[in-house]
Amino acid sequence: MPNGDIALGLAGLQEWSEPVIFDRLLDIYRDCLGVGVSAWSLARLHASVWRAAIKGDIEKFEAARAALTSALSEHPVGGDDVAAIDAEILTELLDIVMARFQRSSGAARAYHLALIALAGRLTPQPAAA
Repeated sequence: MPNGDIALGLAGLQEWSEPVIFDRLLDIYRDCLGVGVSAWSLARLHASVWRAAIKGDIEKFEAARAALTSALSEHPVGGDDVAAIDAEILTELLDIVMARFQRSSGAARAYHLALIALAGRLTPQPAAA
């Protein structure tokens, strides 16, 4: 039952992934912008995008993504950079899942499916013509 597996994986991610995501985002933004308030603020905004995506709250996700895009307009980080950052986070989470849940095929499958679903949510949709 793939939908049940996805829901189980997303529920698990809600329990443990937020500190991992934030720490990785903070490292990435510090690498791009240096240590300071801007890196911290952007990491918080970007983490809120992830939080809403994991919860499946589309309204909050869209609002958080818009706030992040607006905040990024003041920095040398663009949409392609955000996609690359999201890909790094997905890879980090996948690495954790593979290391931690290698002996539990059911849990590993649920997390893998959840990460695939997240990748689809996080991928910006092309603007309507």
